[in-house]
Amino acid sequence: MNTPTAQPKAGITPNMFGISYGMAGLSICWRYAAMLGMAPGLVADVLFILTAAVWLVLVVGFLVQVPRRPGGWRAELQDPVMAPFVSLIPIVGMLLAIGLMPHAPLAGKWLFGVFAVATTLLAGWMVGQWIVEGLDLERLHPGYVLPAVAGGLIASIGAALAGWTALAHAFMGLGVLSWLLIGSVIMARLLFRPRLPAPLMPTLAIDIAPPALAGLAFLAITHGRVDVLVLAFGGFTTLAVIVQLRLIPVYRRLAFGPAFWSFAFPYAAVATFALHWISYGRPVGRTVWSWLVLLAITVFIAALVTKTAIALARRSFLPRLD
Repeated sequence: MNTPTAQPKAGITPNMFGISYGMAGLSICWRYAAMLGMAPGLVADVLFILTAAVWLVLVVGFLVQVPRRPGGWRAELQDPVMAPFVSLIPIVGMLLAIGLMPHAPLAGKWLFGVFAVATTLLAGWMVGQWIVEGLDLERLHPGYVLPAVAGGLIASIGAALAGWTALAHAFMGLGVLSWLLIGSVIMARLLFRPRLPAPLMPTLAIDIAPPALAGLAFLAITHGRVDVLVLAFGGFTTLAVIVQLRLIPVYRRLAFGPAFWSFAFPYAAVATFALHWISYGRPVGRTVWSWLVLLAITVFIAALVTKTAIALARRSFLPRLD
């Protein structure tokens, strides 16, 4: 009698934290809409609670699974494709702490501080790893901006909201300078090397997040004052959005999977930045424009949630791990 071979088990990979990352981005967008008086704050609060629940499930599952995988944590943090996404664990933690601040300021600030330190340490370790081991240009992708760039800029926003202005400027420098350095390497890879493999193509959406986050960070530091830097970040964000429009035919040919959650947070960050611009510019019909932006990002992320739920029901969403 033949002994049946063991079937590979479904597992949680680091890029799946993009789910909670995207949901946190939507929560922040609704929080800002509430600040503008557009929507009740309860919507943002509910979204933050749902985000926390999803994040906790993913964190617990990931922490349980990683030690059982070949190479354990070392292999996970050295993986040339997935390792940058590990940074989403403390980054989402920072976003959840930002959501907590209005209701429990002290607890929110302490929680944010813990996750900001964890984000910075992890980003530093990963950049050091890239220097020691070198980068494989063929597998380099826009997700490499997550640890230091997204982490630094989100930390800047949180520090500003916590009232730590000097620290907010420091994190702003960390994020923007890392964006200039790491982003340049990524852009060179995209321009001068063959196209990314299909499973990594959705990560191209991550490129629109840095300028939007930089603009949001500066607005948080200056309490909403629009000046030359915010205008510059707005211009670069506009260019990045136009690039995304050109990539739509490429995206439409891709099969749905966890990587599609790469779209969620960057687009939510752009939507939040757009709400700031509408509020500042006060165009004719600004209320209608604001609601169109808010509903568009909400419908988009709701569609991702629906497709994810269907894929989970069909057992086709979780990747198979040997």
